[in-house]
Amino acid sequence: MTHLKKKDGLWILHNDKDFCMGLTKEMQDELGEVSFVSFPKIGQTIKAGEPFLEVEAEKAVSEFKSPVTGVVSSINEKAEKDPAALNTEDELDAWLLSFRQVDVEEFETL
Repeated sequence: MTHLKKKDGLWILHNDKDFCMGLTKEMQDELGEVSFVSFPKIGQTIKAGEPFLEVEAEKAVSEFKSPVTGVVSSINEKAEKDPAALNTEDELDAWLLSFRQVDVEEFETL
């Protein structure tokens, strides 16, 4: 079963195995063309409410706080090499990273 939640300009998708996170369409529109993303490291533990990601774009520089606690299991390597890959019409194509070891109850309360 798949669940999608949105919080503070990020979407979080839970697909029974892991949690994928990306920029909402509304946040993409607010930021404009993305030019740089500062990704956390794979294997890094991120706590809910902790800054974990910085996005620089034509209209703004934004620091995002994680909506959930978890361990970074992968990052969008295409977007790391070419941040413009996040400038997409399909919200789910603007994925940033995925987490594992997330408390499902914490996710459900978003």
